[in-house]
Amino acid sequence: MPAAAERTTPGTGGPEGRIARLGRSAQTRWQAAGLLEKAVSAAALLVVVFLAVMVVKLPWAGDLGIHAATLERLRHDLGNPGDPLVKADVNSPYYSPWMLFLALIGKISGATTFQVLHLAALINLVLLVTGIRQFVRTLTTRRAAVPLAILCVTLLYGWELFTWSGFPGATSLALCIAYPSTFAMGTAFHLWAMLRTALARDWGLARYLALGALLAVVALSHQFTGVVTVFGLLAILLGARPWPGKAAWLRIGAAAALALAILLVWPYYSFFSLLSVGGLEAVHQPLYQHLVSRFGLLALGIVALALRFRRDRRDPLVLFFAFGALVYAVGGLTQHWSYGRVLPAVFISAQVALAVELAGEAGRRVRRILVPVTAAALLVGCWSQVGALNYVASMESVPVLGSAPTQHEWGGYQWITEHVKYGQVIMTKDYFALRQAPAYGPYTVESGYPDFFLKNEAQRAKDTRRFFAKSTSRAERLALLRKYHVRWVIQFRSDGGFAAGDPALKKVASGPDGEMLLKVV
Repeated sequence: MPAAAERTTPGTGGPEGRIARLGRSAQTRWQAAGLLEKAVSAAALLVVVFLAVMVVKLPWAGDLGIHAATLERLRHDLGNPGDPLVKADVNSPYYSPWMLFLALIGKISGATTFQVLHLAALINLVLLVTGIRQFVRTLTTRRAAVPLAILCVTLLYGWELFTWSGFPGATSLALCIAYPSTFAMGTAFHLWAMLRTALARDWGLARYLALGALLAVVALSHQFTGVVTVFGLLAILLGARPWPGKAAWLRIGAAAALALAILLVWPYYSFFSLLSVGGLEAVHQPLYQHLVSRFGLLALGIVALALRFRRDRRDPLVLFFAFGALVYAVGGLTQHWSYGRVLPAVFISAQVALAVELAGEAGRRVRRILVPVTAAALLVGCWSQVGALNYVASMESVPVLGSAPTQHEWGGYQWITEHVKYGQVIMTKDYFALRQAPAYGPYTVESGYPDFFLKNEAQRAKDTRRFFAKSTSRAERLALLRKYHVRWVIQFRSDGGFAAGDPALKKVASGPDGEMLLKVV
């Protein structure tokens, strides 16, 4: 066969051969893309399954006690529940619309407080996953974007484990899946998606008012997430294309006015009085420490935001990031460390932007670099949080993997419920008793958590220390018991207090760690 004929044989050379090779190359790329999309979807499903296990497990740690105590008070008195932790007739920011809804479910169904918290965890998980899905789908139609966003939002932080309520990392969610902060975050994603839909489809006034009411619910349920939610809504409005018309702005104004009105009339606590509370700075200072090791992987998200900024100077995710970064920077410069609670605005905007760009919005050349680098970053992020798997099984049966969780699961405090009745007061200085006992109905003298509206919070802590101090006389201890109507004391033998065998106290039970439950005679 002549050489020229060989070069032009269909399927091996010439135009037909080139077309065939291009077709095979495209088919190979499509197959590879399909396999990659399946792998991403499977990985995202594993994260969701892990969080679903946490719904069942509901680790007893962190702030679970304050939320359980809040439900206990509302279940017993919807109208005037008082302080959730100590026996005092004061308001509390923990009495939110979300907790009121859960308490009503408990009263109507007869479910226990912890059964209701399991239900709350399930609802929160559904809200969060579907919220991410709905919001991402308003940004792109590419199917891989949603599982990528789930992976980025839960895993893409840093190589040093860091957990905080209201932060949507996998380990934080493992602890906080039943908390109001997770409810607020899941609802925020839905709000952002609904506002983008409202602008695109020209919703009517009634639907905009529903958005305003939902925003108020988020703000009342978790105030810091409420700020992040507002930043996201502002970014969507200012980044809208085409620019909203006059009618849309009037509806938006009406929705904002309704949200403000609900915040003003909420009967359980004064929302705006929270602006003047103190004591928030020291506890939030860690939000400004070790930033590179804790959040360094987010640099990939910033690259994605830069790509979006080049295409659109008013991109909503870019504006969302800018609002969060600006407030965070102001907090660092002025040492208002509580401003660091806006970090989810920085995280989410960068993480979602990266997911959308990886799914196909960025060019092929950029994706060739971003895809493998992001895969490596997600593996690092996964390793930094894989220690959360220890919540699935006991710490004794499973070795600590990766970074150890900052909070270990606690043993329950239900062992006191056979003796201590609802509303009775306990004197204790034990860390776990203060944070767990109120979850089962009793009160403590000292508040186990920061209590913004409790005016004598410092005095209660001082009196608790004085009760157990060696230098305190027996008469003074008896006076303190009478002052706070104490019926029980929980302490270890080494804690101090009354001398062994004192007739003022009678030992009734012992806890699993050796703590004593003493009845005031």
